[in-house]
Amino acid sequence: MDSIILVDLNDKEIGHCSKCDAHSSGKLHRAFSIFIYSGSKMLLQKRAAHKYHSGGLWANACCSHPRLGELLETALHRRLQDELGIDCKVEKLFDFIYFQKYSDNMFEYEFDHVYAGSYRGSISSNPDEIEEIRWVEFADLKKELLESPEKFAAWFLIAAPRVIGMLESSNKRQNGPEK
Repeated sequence: MDSIILVDLNDKEIGHCSKCDAHSSGKLHRAFSIFIYSGSKMLLQKRAAHKYHSGGLWANACCSHPRLGELLETALHRRLQDELGIDCKVEKLFDFIYFQKYSDNMFEYEFDHVYAGSYRGSISSNPDEIEEIRWVEFADLKKELLESPEKFAAWFLIAAPRVIGMLESSNKRQNGPEK
């Protein structure tokens, strides 16, 4: 099993352990989330039902952990290929830390690096990772997040509103003011 990177609150590497150990003991570790968009639509994935946490919930296009000794940039593109069969340029947006307790022995405590990339090509989702994918207009997604938060993964509820706001602001700058 691959080792993942344990970090302090400043994302400084302080050790490593198995993914299972990190999640069963609630150790803070490095992670990443990739948001894929096309114009004013965002790609969502419904996590495979058999996933050990958050199965059947909607989340961003791709998320995972860099392996011990692996550059974050390498891990981003590896997981885009593994989960969606795609690759594209991604840009760093922000970082955040979150903690979620799922049970007495299942936690997410992650220093999450958030990236976004524009993509318009075909997608071949990995059924071991993803149950379903869909493109959603930003406005419709914001409404869903308000009305049905229980359908979304914990980290997505934290990151998605900020990502949408950043992408909408970027679109306005690129396209000029509305008339």
